[in-house]
Amino acid sequence: MNVPRVVIVGAGFAGYHAARGLQKHAPDSEIVLINPTDYFLYVPLLPEVATGILEPRRICVSLPDRLPKVKLLLGTATHIDIDGHRVEWADPEGRLSVTDFDRLVLAAGSVSKLLPIPGVAEYAHGFRSISEALFLRDHITRQLELAAVTSDRDERDARCRFVVIGAGYTGTEVAAQGQLLTTRLVRQLPALRDQPVRWLVADLADRLLPGLSPRMSKTAERVLRKRGVEVRLGQSVDNAGPECLRMTTGEEITTRSLMWCVGVRPDPLVDALSLPTDHGRLQVHETLMVRGRTHVFAVGDCAAVPDVTRPGSITGMTAQHAQRQGKLVARNVAASLRREDLQTYKHHDLGFLVDLGGRQAAANPLHVPVSGLAGKAVPAATTSTHYREAALVLRLIGPSTRSCRREQYSSAWSTQAECGSNARARPA
Repeated sequence: MNVPRVVIVGAGFAGYHAARGLQKHAPDSEIVLINPTDYFLYVPLLPEVATGILEPRRICVSLPDRLPKVKLLLGTATHIDIDGHRVEWADPEGRLSVTDFDRLVLAAGSVSKLLPIPGVAEYAHGFRSISEALFLRDHITRQLELAAVTSDRDERDARCRFVVIGAGYTGTEVAAQGQLLTTRLVRQLPALRDQPVRWLVADLADRLLPGLSPRMSKTAERVLRKRGVEVRLGQSVDNAGPECLRMTTGEEITTRSLMWCVGVRPDPLVDALSLPTDHGRLQVHETLMVRGRTHVFAVGDCAAVPDVTRPGSITGMTAQHAQRQGKLVARNVAASLRREDLQTYKHHDLGFLVDLGGRQAAANPLHVPVSGLAGKAVPAATTSTHYREAALVLRLIGPSTRSCRREQYSSAWSTQAECGSNARARPA
């Protein structure tokens, strides 16, 4: 009897939890996971890594360690033949291979939304990986160190000016955490004692955190403005250069630091499938099965999952939906192999937490708005997922604390992370 093979593309929140679930629900199947890294990355905590609050290993989970029954193929899916049940993928050295499947779980996730604005691709700093977060941390530190030794006033002002485009979840946290980072760094640089360090966050929306509640937006804006962060709403960047950018208002701002946090879009792999989409995401049934394809499932940011709690809409591109969809798709894939009925995805948002650095946060657990220390104390059960709260606790306890159960961290990122950690002294 042939052993059925389940192939999962992507190991973000959805793919990782799908693989974990399939180990339990489909023990007689061969589970194959295709992913460009050998770790699962908690992307929402990248701002804390970029500002030196958390070490990279705090937000990475080794796939070989946590998924012992899963065959990991280190690479990127380049082509999928849906009808032929085949996935073509390339390893990190560009070598192509082909893997057949009986069931396919598409969990490719999302990529940064890059708009056709002159200069952005060349001069803006993205924010979707460990390497980008570590680079940004070193870049911010380097700008202040260079500003401290230059005698050119204009150059010093430009190096001490940081611009964030995008005032969503990530952009707001980057501006909030970044401002605290530069404040700590300046204390170590006497030459910048009287130098203003400016942070600016801009968005075409009419408020910060446009996808969250107005009350959370007001809390975030109040905290940022109190720290001296300029909040520019209804405007964005129109043209970017290596030392200057022009806003849509026509204003020119000299800066060496442009951070791009405009948002995400589904992975380009979705477009190549020539399957029906909704807002760029694959159309699926409430059971997470791709429409018209009984052997293909899609979850997470690349899937337009019907939100049965809000008829006519689809679930948001959030970690809490991706994680829960990953768990359900594992059960449904196993059920489809046994020719059993599939379950419907249904989940009410439990709330969100936006960490504004220091003792400040904005949260709405179970849609009850809280802020400040109360926001940071929101229990794991009522926000997007438990990883954020666990990491925040580690941050408050200190970097020397070790968990009771030691994790095995993959060598693919640990070397890079250690180099990044040692490149700059962590601010006190």
